[in-house]
Amino acid sequence: MSEVVLNLSDKLAKEAEANGLLKPEFIESLLRAEIRRRRVNKLFVAADRLADLELPPLTEAEVEAEIIKARQSRRPNANRS
Repeated sequence: MSEVVLNLSDKLAKEAEANGLLKPEFIESLLRAEIRRRRVNKLFVAADRLADLELPPLTEAEVEAEIIKARQSRRPNANRS
């Protein structure tokens, strides 16, 4: 576990506390939501960059070959030390 210290104005801290916004569970959910939002945003940015490349579409066989290649790269290799 990590401890995070926030420096807030007294007014903001009191208002946040009164609204239950300083509870660890709430702050955790806020951070998780923001991380998720940023990941999705990165995917859209990457998709936009790919769309700008104007590459010809892959054939069904090429897509299947890429899927197989990706799956193989994720499998643990028994020969690795």
